[in-house]
Amino acid sequence: MEGGNRTAIVCGAGIAGLTVARELAAAGWVVTVLERAPGPRDQGYMIDFFGPGFDAAERMGLLPRLRDVAYAFTLRLVDERGRERAAVDVDRVARAAAGRYVSIMRPDLEKALVASLPPSVRLLYGRTFTGVEQGRGEVSVTLDDGDTLRAAVLIGADGIHSAVRRAVFGPESQFVRFLGFHTFAYLTESASLRRRLGGEAGMTDSIDRFVGMYALRDGRVAVVGAHRTRVTARPADVRTAILDVYSGLGWLTPEALAACPPSSEVYYDTVAQVHMPGWCSGRVALVGDAGFAVSLLAGQGASMAIAGGATLASALIAAPTVDAGFARYEASMRPLVDEVQSAGRRAAGTFVPATVRARYLRRLAFRMLNQPVIGRILGARITGRTPRFRPNA
Repeated sequence: MEGGNRTAIVCGAGIAGLTVARELAAAGWVVTVLERAPGPRDQGYMIDFFGPGFDAAERMGLLPRLRDVAYAFTLRLVDERGRERAAVDVDRVARAAAGRYVSIMRPDLEKALVASLPPSVRLLYGRTFTGVEQGRGEVSVTLDDGDTLRAAVLIGADGIHSAVRRAVFGPESQFVRFLGFHTFAYLTESASLRRRLGGEAGMTDSIDRFVGMYALRDGRVAVVGAHRTRVTARPADVRTAILDVYSGLGWLTPEALAACPPSSEVYYDTVAQVHMPGWCSGRVALVGDAGFAVSLLAGQGASMAIAGGATLASALIAAPTVDAGFARYEASMRPLVDEVQSAGRRAAGTFVPATVRARYLRRLAFRMLNQPVIGRILGARITGRTPRFRPNA
């Protein structure tokens, strides 16, 4: 790196930010991570982790830990009376994909990354910035307490509503494309719901909206949901909105909704993608959802976050200048992002069927995944819809 300045400020201690911080620090960079949350986030949802991020996690030596905290379960589609309409054995999908697939809670993935950080990484929770200035050979960030940090690069890994993107590239409205859904997730310690769920996982076989539940190994139940809507704004009272939108679904939904915690303890967001002509400007780069959100319903968001973070770090480590590293990062990631975002737009609609016919096709897909031959073919297609990935290859 020019001038020997190997310093970085990373905004966001999510999956993308932790990945790029880990990889840069392992190569001798001095890295400071800023996270607005007061500590590691416990809120989250189950993710299917495969594809390019799986390849990157394997090279980073994370797979043993991820397999230790992964879940093997059967996901059942149930009607309003709790009758099974279709089911898929997630462990069978993983075997069909030659083991290159795990189901894991997003907070567990973040914890694995935090645990793998080199001791040199300075991780500051409960901190935000108030200004960014770029100068010759460095970028300076003014923190909420008035302190100033300076580094060779600033990396925005602060999610779909990125403050770094807003400060450096422009308002959110220029880049965020709403896909027509809202989604939520929360955790409950309801022993009754856990008992009635039977230690398994289920999802309502409904149209235009769904609620899903997973029994976690720590005794809690994770509740998730999504619904179609034309409203782009997040509701002011999240809990009330959830109770209103998802009432009447039957099965265990009434009890799950009754256990919904206060709005401050619920993850809630619109489902959207981020589309940008470029992710780098001067000494600032965006990674993960801040630059190329795929959308929660589409899958591969976590996978793309790790792949993007590993690619950005690899490019900066190898390049003689920041400009050259950023150019290599964009050239490596752009084809992959375009492909996964395109697939993501199709997948989101499939996940929340809008018609009786679409609901039937979702049931059929679940059943086919359980067939030995067809399951192997479909499993290979799911995990192989993006090529095996090597950053900056």
